[in-house]
Amino acid sequence: QLQASGGGLVQAGGSLRLSCAASGLTFSSYDIAWFRQAPGKEREFVAGIRRSGGNTRYVDSVKGRLTISRDNAKNTVYLQMNSLKPEDTAVYYCAAGRIIISTVSTPWAYTYWGQGTQVTVSS
Repeated sequence: QLQASGGGLVQAGGSLRLSCAASGLTFSSYDIAWFRQAPGKEREFVAGIRRSGGNTRYVDSVKGRLTISRDNAKNTVYLQMNSLKPEDTAVYYCAAGRIIISTVSTPWAYTYWGQGTQVTVSS
C-alpha cells in the first residue's frame, strides 16, 4: 500500500528526491515518516510530516539538507535530499500511521511500511 521510489547512486554533495505513493488507504488521514537503515545499524527516523502537512520533524543530522513534503491530492509524500553525504547511505523506508506526536520517531508507531529504496552516496 506504500510504494517508495527514487533511490540511486549519487556523489557526495548531490541530490535525490524520494517518493512514497500510497494506495488503498485514506492518505490524508495518516501521518507519514521516512526511516532509514544502514547495514548493521538499527532503523533510524529521518523525517516526518503530519496528516495536514503543516508540521514536520527531522533528525538533527539531516536538518537543512532534507525536506519532507506531501501532496494529499496525489497520495504521495516526497523527501527532497540535498547536499548528500556518504553517511546518508542506507535503505530508505516510508511509513504511515495515526500517531501521537511523542512517538513520531518510533517505528512501532507506524502501521504501514513501504518496501524500501536504496540510496548510496559515494565520496
